[in-house]
Amino acid sequence: MRIRAALAGITAAAAGIAAGELLAALAVPAAGPVAGVGGVIVDATPTAVKEWAVGTFGTHDKPLLLTGIAVVLAAFAALVGVLGLRRQAFGLAGAAVLGLAGAAAAASRPAAGPLDGLPSLLGGVVAAAALVLLLRPLDRSGATDAGGSARPMGRRRFLTTAGLVAAGAAVAGGGAALVRAAGRGAAERSRDAIRLPAPASPAPPLPAGSGAGFVTANRDFYRVDTALTVPRVDVAGWRLRVRGMVGRPLELTFDDLLRRPLIERDVTLNCVSNEVGGPYVGTARWLGVPLADLLREARPAPGADQVVARSVDGMTIGTPLAVVLDGRDAMLCVGMNGEPLPLEHGFPVRMLTPGLYGYAGACKWLTSIELTTFEAYDAYWVARGWAARGPVKTASRIDRPLPFTRLDPAAGPVRVAGAAWAQGRGIAAVEVQVDDGPWQAATLLPAPTDDTWAQWRLDWAATPGSHLLRVRATDKTGALQTPDRATPFPSGATGWHTVTVTVQ
Repeated sequence: MRIRAALAGITAAAAGIAAGELLAALAVPAAGPVAGVGGVIVDATPTAVKEWAVGTFGTHDKPLLLTGIAVVLAAFAALVGVLGLRRQAFGLAGAAVLGLAGAAAAASRPAAGPLDGLPSLLGGVVAAAALVLLLRPLDRSGATDAGGSARPMGRRRFLTTAGLVAAGAAVAGGGAALVRAAGRGAAERSRDAIRLPAPASPAPPLPAGSGAGFVTANRDFYRVDTALTVPRVDVAGWRLRVRGMVGRPLELTFDDLLRRPLIERDVTLNCVSNEVGGPYVGTARWLGVPLADLLREARPAPGADQVVARSVDGMTIGTPLAVVLDGRDAMLCVGMNGEPLPLEHGFPVRMLTPGLYGYAGACKWLTSIELTTFEAYDAYWVARGWAARGPVKTASRIDRPLPFTRLDPAAGPVRVAGAAWAQGRGIAAVEVQVDDGPWQAATLLPAPTDDTWAQWRLDWAATPGSHLLRVRATDKTGALQTPDRATPFPSGATGWHTVTVTVQ
């Protein structure tokens, strides 16, 4: 009986969640029960755990989180079913907890609206009704045994009822998936219909010899964010609002942006979560509206020193106003590598600020910009202990050979190669050290601007044995990359990247 009760609890919870997800998909797409709970978990997770998850699982951290939520919910639902077998009130209380927890989670999200709690509340009601149905102690005739006690539902009848409830959950869940797929399709069709205009200020051609793979393909560009599901935005209804400490609030459509003079720039973007030698850095050719021009039109009020960009999912990114206005090519991007922004990278519009880590200057799925002060408001990551300004630190990386590679000395000199970056300052030199030997100057390949990485290479006459390779860079201000190891939190990782190889 306990196994049957546990199965009843899981089936009832599945029915409730599916019903909630269907209502969310139809009416309030961002307020699904699972995403709401998942978002609260992401927000409440300690920074050290987030950094471990990003470093260990990369873009797979979100599916793993959702899987973990499903496992915990299943265990809780099974317990509710067993308790409900003892006393119906316990089961109803458990279903109420599921519904209220989901509603509270959805209502607490930064972009929550007045109806965001309804899908989870509906889910709780459906789960409660399904649990009562599955744990009903009498058969349909209300029969009792010879002693006059209620006769439990037979196994066949229970399995039939459970099958019907599960089928209903599958239909509701499938309906939710179809509705969300339709929404994704609408966003993709919206994106496919866009014809980006030629830039008024095009990027110069990449210099000859800048290196293969200098530009990162969109499909290979890293993605690190807190969105459990990628926002689907139809440009027809999208608006950008510029407000706050401004003399002239603005509201623009996507077409308004495309009618403005656009700039095209090659810029390297990297995540503050990137460990030394890590993969969360890439270079793309971006197309967008100069942000400084837009803000000057809005007339920043005296005292404003922070630009708070807000995503459609409520994420906030805070950027120093002085940085945006200092002459760098901060922009509102509409294109990436010759096509409209991919959905995963912020379609229809994202912000990009060369020289700052993404958490401090690259808000995706942008919907509003507010001018305020650092004293008055802490953006999402700053409220969680990260540094407020986020300038990129000088870094370098060995991409070839890979760690623990076994090399053949008979093949000739070993090509050691990689990338270095110090956006806004540029790279002046890269050096490589083998074991504890002298630092050797690597050949620095040409880079189009100081806002991109530079690739480098060194031909090494390898000798037999195990060797440790180190790399360091010097930026164009003359500052040498620090050897001191530091974790990404709170302002970016530092230290020299090392690779161990064996020559045999």
